Amino acid sequence: MKTVEEYYDVVVVGAGHAGCEAALAAARLGCETILFTVSMNSVALMPCNPNIGGSSKGHLVRELDALGGEMGKNIDKTYIQSRMLNRSKGPAVHSLRAQADKDAYSMTMRYTLQNTDHLTLRQAEVTELMVEDGQIRGVKTFSGAVYHARAVVLATGTYLKARCLYGDVIQYTGPNGLQAANHLSKSLAENGVELYRFKTGTPARIDRRSIDFSVMEEQRGDEKIVPFSFTNKEEDIRRDQISCWLTYTNEKTHEIIRNNLDRSPLYSGTIEGTGPRYCPSIEDKVVRFADKDRHQLFIEPEGEFTNEMYVGGMSSSLPEDVQYQMYRTVKGLEKVKIIRNAYAIEYDCINPNQLKATLEFKKISGLYSGGQFNGSSGYEEAAAQGLIAGINASMNCKGREEIILDRSQAYIGVLIDDLVTKENHEPYRMMTSRAEYRLLLRQDNADMRLTEIGYKVGLIDKDRYDKFLLKKKQIAEEKERLKAYMVGANKRVQQVLEENGSAPLKSASSLADLLKRPEIDYESLASIDPDRPALSDEVVEQVSIDLKYEGYISRQMRQVEQFKKMENRLIPEDIRYEDIQNLRTEAVQKLNRIRPHSIGQASRISGVSPSDISVLVVYLHQMSHIKGEKMNHD
Repeated sequence: MKTVEEYYDVVVVGAGHAGCEAALAAARLGCETILFTVSMNSVALMPCNPNIGGSSKGHLVRELDALGGEMGKNIDKTYIQSRMLNRSKGPAVHSLRAQADKDAYSMTMRYTLQNTDHLTLRQAEVTELMVEDGQIRGVKTFSGAVYHARAVVLATGTYLKARCLYGDVIQYTGPNGLQAANHLSKSLAENGVELYRFKTGTPARIDRRSIDFSVMEEQRGDEKIVPFSFTNKEEDIRRDQISCWLTYTNEKTHEIIRNNLDRSPLYSGTIEGTGPRYCPSIEDKVVRFADKDRHQLFIEPEGEFTNEMYVGGMSSSLPEDVQYQMYRTVKGLEKVKIIRNAYAIEYDCINPNQLKATLEFKKISGLYSGGQFNGSSGYEEAAAQGLIAGINASMNCKGREEIILDRSQAYIGVLIDDLVTKENHEPYRMMTSRAEYRLLLRQDNADMRLTEIGYKVGLIDKDRYDKFLLKKKQIAEEKERLKAYMVGANKRVQQVLEENGSAPLKSASSLADLLKRPEIDYESLASIDPDRPALSDEVVEQVSIDLKYEGYISRQMRQVEQFKKMENRLIPEDIRYEDIQNLRTEAVQKLNRIRPHSIGQASRISGVSPSDISVLVVYLHQMSHIKGEKMNHD
């Protein structure tokens, strides 16, 4: 029997949000790339919530776009509602969130993939890794076909040995009833990859016609639309929006859940995997937050041309009859009809401590990993990892330097550093509180931070880069102009201040200093600033934030300088921690397990104390001194 045999630079396994970004990045960087999916219907599938972005996740999408990724552009094409969250708070936590038309999102991404040069999209189940002497050589599929490759990216999501559960019903499928991938886990284990068993879940989908919206709170989209992609302007993507709706559980709902906990596979022991702490099932919420008499539920459309509605906040693995009972206790859902049952899904994923900060496996050269397979949760976290894995797989093939984003550069840097450095015993979710430099890592300035890197990598074209440089120049010039433009305590200035509820001037002031006042915004100064240039909203936003928060930003920049010193102190790859005297046994074990690339990364490992870091720093200094003396002697 003759076997199909093909040759590629990069193989990507899995076509979810991570796989799509990885494959597009590799192909756009000129690598011959093949992307495998168990089903064409699973390409860029949104098996859970019908939205992109949200708190901290919006940051990831804008960073991904600034680097040259696709998710931001795709949701701009297919959103049905857009909202900026946390507007009442500071700009560091403003987060864009858009409801997606799920089918349109998937189809549009598939169209992009199938029309990208150097990229082949293939439906087949990858069952085996081809590894020789610690180097990836390619993959084999269920049919026996062989695909040789110089680099492989694993982005299997929640499909590995997946099973879906509700009550005592168990279906051995991936999400949405799609085929699971049942064979690759064996090959991974045989190659020394440590696997975890994680769990996540999703709520029921209900029929719009069976909902009483009149007793719910309507959630409309924003009047002013902010695009996810820096390549788009509001007028490019503005369209009619579809409303979402807010309702709540109640004590009757909670009583039904408590009375049936023994029938939940989550509590009966049927589910083995660990679930996400920050996206719990309704059973978990009722048990863990017993003092709460209600929980928010968001009723969200799954798309423009379907009656299916998503019940956000009410994922469950309770039996079908209990699901009907509890859903029908909710205000507005008294006569609800379920289209798809809620369910939990278990799947194999890896311990991400096995990865370098580049997302390459430490023990298998050329093998990269991204997405929920790395023990994370969420479409946005997956896409961000997929992009970095795809870039670095391509850099590996081309013999170019791979990229690592650190914690001071991007939320993506925080995400990956947390995954590869810290012990994660549950699906990891990005949150603004995880980013210690979040005042610098705002979603509005993602292009200022990352477009330069995207251009150097090769994913940002010259036209886009030139526009970025112009924007950067305009921001710098306007900030300097406002700092130099002085106004006196005259009648017109005092009137403007009074109109905006701000204290009067006692002496001359620069426009920049006036702008720093909480009550004053850029637009309110227009009448006393006749020389101001015509600038885009994006430039004005950056100027305003940079000046208003200048003191806080400067302080955080100084913190970053100290952080960089630790990050730039690299640790040799061949270091033997066992040889370091006074290093505690636990520290030796943890450092050997993680193999950190810098002192900074080592300092963030759980179980490595500040005194261990001091010992390590002294040792490296001594080794450097000895090495220097030897080189001088030679």
